[in-house]
Amino acid sequence: MCRAYVGTGPGLPWTPFPGEVMKRLRSIIVLLVVVIGIAVIGYQGWRYVDGVRDSGQLGGSVVVPATYTPVIREAAERCPLVPPRVLAAQIAAESSWNPEAVSPAGAQGIAQFMPSTWKQYGIDGDGDGVADVWNPIDAIHSAAKMNCVNRRLVRTVDGRLLENVLAAYNAGHGAVRRHNGIPPYPETERYVKRVLTWSRTLTFEEPATPRPQVSPTR
Repeated sequence: MCRAYVGTGPGLPWTPFPGEVMKRLRSIIVLLVVVIGIAVIGYQGWRYVDGVRDSGQLGGSVVVPATYTPVIREAAERCPLVPPRVLAAQIAAESSWNPEAVSPAGAQGIAQFMPSTWKQYGIDGDGDGVADVWNPIDAIHSAAKMNCVNRRLVRTVDGRLLENVLAAYNAGHGAVRRHNGIPPYPETERYVKRVLTWSRTLTFEEPATPRPQVSPTR
């Protein structure tokens, strides 16, 4: 059995740790293991909810749920630079279509708006008189609006305008302007690449249309 020893002073013999000290050390170690375990589990869970935002993975097929297909197409009309396929890939990357998603940083809803950003860009997309970040229709329309505002704010920045707009959604238009292009942030670089990659391969589920009623014939 391995035992730890501590000196009692210069020139004095080594003596074992007192039992109380060892108990405290064991308690600290157990606590650290628990804290690390909780952090890892929470991070893994968020990676799933957030469309593997920070994993660097680009593979996998993205399907736009039928519920959101008409919403995406209508919202994309607000900003022609970001067509439906790209807007859909954005939402998939943000929340994997989870309208109740909450990030560790506090971003909310299907389009992952921070509360302060929602106050600036949140709009009533479904016409019910309320701009609600938890309402996916409102949030998707607000994301399209934010893309269009960012297009205007980063239009003079070097590089491809669409890529800069996507980077601005992730890192903020100020960061894009400061760096005169996509900021050198690993998360933002992966985000832009992921959205564009997914936009080329995703598929839209079409809403079921009611069968036409046929009058009975005699």
